[in-house]
Amino acid sequence: MNTARRAARARDLDTASRAVEAREVDKPPGTAGARVPAAVRVPALAHQVRPAVPARPQAVRPRDDRGQSVIEFTGMVPIILVTLAVLWQSALVGYTFVLAGNAADKAVRAGTVAEGDRVAACEAAGRQDVPGSWTSVITCRPDGDLLTAEARLDVPLLFPGGFNLPIRVPGQAAAALERD
Repeated sequence: MNTARRAARARDLDTASRAVEAREVDKPPGTAGARVPAAVRVPALAHQVRPAVPARPQAVRPRDDRGQSVIEFTGMVPIILVTLAVLWQSALVGYTFVLAGNAADKAVRAGTVAEGDRVAACEAAGRQDVPGSWTSVITCRPDGDLLTAEARLDVPLLFPGGFNLPIRVPGQAAAALERD
């Protein structure tokens, strides 16, 4: 019984597919006079038939969006790079302020505890604390019972050791002189 049903169904499918293949329809207007089959048989759903040619031809897009993201990225690259350069330069200015303050603190500390020439010890300690790629001027002077140190550093342009901006960052410190 089961085999009889399968055989009957196979016969029906074969007859239906031959009938579908036999029908042909003209192509849509504007194409050469070739003929195409009206429908195509779907193997999994042989009892359903779908048209080979769409009911309405799809509109052709006049422009294509491919490459749009590349163009947008290329336009944004300079803005991103300038933003990064400004952020980096801001970090260098801040770091120069830290270096100037720290150099002045170390200079005055060394000058107050030094025996002999306090001013020379103060200036030497201040220069020793500043990295070599920063241009610095360290000045120390006694002011009564105080020793005052001032460190002035030039802010580098993007990379230390190259060009400097016309900005000089001050750092100041003072401490009481130690008695001998």
